Amino acid sequence: MATETKRELRPRRTARASVSFPQDLYATLEQIAKGKKVSVAWVIRDAAKKYVGDQWPLLASQNSNDD
Repeated sequence: MATETKRELRPRRTARASVSFPQDLYATLEQIAKGKKVSVAWVIRDAAKKYVGDQWPLLASQNSNDD
């Protein structure tokens, strides 16, 4: 364990995903992000939270403190 880095010792609070988008959809995401002055990643996370909330409202209320 002495060779583990601090990063390996910390519990992971997020997961990373690699996603491909059609170019026109990604361009729209960029426009939305620019208009809101946030990153494209933020827009995608926000959209995913809203989608999950629409599909599973009880789960969304449990995760509302994750902002």
